[in-house]
Amino acid sequence: MHLLAAQPGAIDDGGEAVDLGQTPGDIVLLSAADTELACFAQAQALCGADAPTLRLANLMRLGHNLSVDNYAEQVITDARLVIVRLLGGESYWPYGVERLSTVCAPRSIPIAWLPGDDKPDAGLAGRSTLAPEAAETLWRYCTHGGIDNAREALRYAATLIGRQATWRAPRPVPRAGLYWPGEGVLDLDALMRHWRAGTSRACVVFYRALLQGGSLAPVDALVAALRNAGLDPLPIFVTSLRDKPAAELIGTLMRTTEPGIVLNTTGFAVSRPGAPQETPFARSGVPVLQVVFAGATERQWAEATRALSPRDIAMNVALPEVDGRILTRAVAFKTEARFDEATQAPIVVSEANAERCRYVAALATAWVRLARTAPAERRIALVLANYPNRDGRIGNGVGLDTPASTARIMAALADAGYRVENPPADGAALMARLQTGPTNAADAATRPAEATLALADYARFFGALAETVQATVAERWGEPEADPFYRPDEGRFALPAVRFGNVVVAIQPARGYNIDPEKSYHDPDLPPPHGYLAFYAWLRRGFDAHAVVHVGKHGNVEWLPGKALALSAECFPEAALGPLPHVYPFIVNDPGEGSQAKR
Repeated sequence: MHLLAAQPGAIDDGGEAVDLGQTPGDIVLLSAADTELACFAQAQALCGADAPTLRLANLMRLGHNLSVDNYAEQVITDARLVIVRLLGGESYWPYGVERLSTVCAPRSIPIAWLPGDDKPDAGLAGRSTLAPEAAETLWRYCTHGGIDNAREALRYAATLIGRQATWRAPRPVPRAGLYWPGEGVLDLDALMRHWRAGTSRACVVFYRALLQGGSLAPVDALVAALRNAGLDPLPIFVTSLRDKPAAELIGTLMRTTEPGIVLNTTGFAVSRPGAPQETPFARSGVPVLQVVFAGATERQWAEATRALSPRDIAMNVALPEVDGRILTRAVAFKTEARFDEATQAPIVVSEANAERCRYVAALATAWVRLARTAPAERRIALVLANYPNRDGRIGNGVGLDTPASTARIMAALADAGYRVENPPADGAALMARLQTGPTNAADAATRPAEATLALADYARFFGALAETVQATVAERWGEPEADPFYRPDEGRFALPAVRFGNVVVAIQPARGYNIDPEKSYHDPDLPPPHGYLAFYAWLRRGFDAHAVVHVGKHGNVEWLPGKALALSAECFPEAALGPLPHVYPFIVNDPGEGSQAKR
């Protein structure tokens, strides 16, 4: 097997054997945390030209055994001190632990195996050949984090290899606290000076490691997007949502500041499947949106239908759902910002995607708008699936009497204070009312329509979509005027919706015309026609819905072309729904289609 040279600008995950191309240095520090490596690179620059030389490497780039062998022979053999931070203990990197120990022992190179978190690891401590007190001190520098502690750690390490240096003991960084872009850590009174009168607040939770490593660009971008969207951010850094001081601080701030929404960027979950636990946000009763700072590059995300890596899906999608968080979008991606000549390491940082930040901010604003609007003023759309596309199958849903359920939902909304006018007595009455207007039946386009959308309004909506979306729809379906549900004599689209005051009940449009509905319904490559997009344009712009509920199974918006999750503006489910609060009750015994429905 041959080694590949590590490529500048590339971020690899250790799947192939690579040569990092480093020369030996006095001190070698290995870590799986990009933020920690970036922090130590900045600290080394502050130590001056007379400081011991430092080599940094990400453990994820040393995942292949041959990569470890090569690095040990080229770099480790001539080191004077080796420091390795391992999250997950020896089992995380077993070959590397054994190989580096074997190389260092006969050469009397001290090696400190340090836990990658703030929890002691007796197994790693037993592997270390550095004096226990020295290893403990280095670990404390790393766990407290921040550039100041990293600089002092390097000065202290210099004394361990015989250099003269003055150093300061590790200084703790708060485990949780408040942050503001450009000002760093601050108290609540100072932060509140940035808030505006009468504006709803949005709690933004992120990892303390970003603060410690100086990798705050995604947080700053999200804060800016929220402010521009009309919300006042409350940025909180934490070690973990499971951490008691962090949980207590969040709970206190949620009570005292009363944010209308939470945007959480941390991974994992407080609860476990089958063992729910109260999260720090639970008592506030506000939605918690899960925002993804992805571990992949933006190019990898853009080109992948899956969108996120298995690691990101586990950390940022699957586990957070256990806590009841609502997945939004990926707003930041890893990028090699620069190659640090002093440490011979690529410095990988997380950079924000401004457009995705704006989308998430718009979605957060929409959820706050829903909560702040009085029930009598809220406009709700109840959308019924129609599979296959004929009148006898309107509202068909496995395990659910969708028409009767929709009638009951309308009655419940009325009881809760929503303005529901002349509701149907039962499911049969609702179906009769719907079938007086346009449906997906072949002969239904000319039926009288209660809801319509002017061509000019649709053109404005369509013109604001991503260019690739517009081009794909036009190539497959031609001009809007050719759509069967466009009425040229009126200059309007006829839509399958009926209005009951502030509640609309509608039939989800077909994926296309003159095609096999059963084969095309789940076609991941078929773009929706103009009439389909006109329907969602009317829900969003004409009816101005505060929220949309897709009632029952067998909807089709989740099968439109695009990514599996963490969608982009070029994904058709987003083109249709936009940043609109969306509720989709789904039968629990079909996790396959249920997962698809969560797009």
